[in-house]
Amino acid sequence: MVVLVTAWVAGAQRTRPDDGGSGSTDVVRLGPDPGEDVAAYLTRIAAVPDPEDPQPRLALVQFAAGLTPEAAAPAVGNAVGLRAVVRVPFPRVQTALRDVDLQPAPPLTALRAALTTAAGQARQDAATGAPGTRRTAVAAAEAAALERPDCGCLVAVVVRVAPSDVGSLRSAPGVRGVQVAPVGTARSRLAVSPLLPDQGPVAGPVPDDGPVPTGG
Repeated sequence: MVVLVTAWVAGAQRTRPDDGGSGSTDVVRLGPDPGEDVAAYLTRIAAVPDPEDPQPRLALVQFAAGLTPEAAAPAVGNAVGLRAVVRVPFPRVQTALRDVDLQPAPPLTALRAALTTAAGQARQDAATGAPGTRRTAVAAAEAAALERPDCGCLVAVVVRVAPSDVGSLRSAPGVRGVQVAPVGTARSRLAVSPLLPDQGPVAGPVPDDGPVPTGG
């Protein structure tokens, strides 16, 4: 199964075994188009699936701010969390979008583990990066931030949700928008470019002219 994260900031695409889902072989992209007006995007994704349709759908839950696991877990509600998108919110610094599988565990446990995994990815990036470069310094600062239990670094979660529960997802505290994939979309064909909390009024690259924190 592969869930592609199309990064507005430094990030990676990871390939995984197919999950056996049915549907088109075409990639289904969730998230705003580059340069799209944010208000228009949020209006575009506001359609509610037919609640009488019992077939679960994949959906991208996007947060209004980077959340801690404790704040993000209630937003998942009755949906099944599949993947977390993690980003450290340093002001005016481009940081990586880290795409992390969620463990089959209660939401809080799974989201805490996602931050631990993301911290390990950042440490690896810092260890293998070119010494003295901005990218390596950013990765080291990310790792330090992600190791703190109060890191508000969860920006989105991919879930599997029943159509009847989409309204509850959208109204959960901290949720900025929920985009539901077309019925029958296989997890292996999902590409994700979440709306970042600091993007607006249009969806575009975040600035990268701020100082890199030295203590995470």
